[in-house]
Amino acid sequence: MKITDVRVRVIGSESRLKGVATITFNNSFVVHDIKIIEGESGVFIAMPSKKMPNGSYRDIAHPINSETRKLLEDAIIAEYENVLANPEANVEDDE
Repeated sequence: MKITDVRVRVIGSESRLKGVATITFNNSFVVHDIKIIEGESGVFIAMPSKKMPNGSYRDIAHPINSETRKLLEDAIIAEYENVLANPEANVEDDE
């Protein structure tokens, strides 16, 4: 599995949610709505989830081991930091 694209949209708010990422694998599979959250010890990612009838949340898609989670988190956080450092270079076209 190879990460072939990472896109980050920064959220300009005072909440803990700092951005939303989309990641593509092998130019053929995409996962949207990965949240970038500010925690007590820095930013981390939260995989897309849905609210269950009992009020808890369940991940829709997620890595099944810690190595893959770290790979995803490192790629997304690196792109998030790149977007913060170069906001004018990361404007998406609406075409």
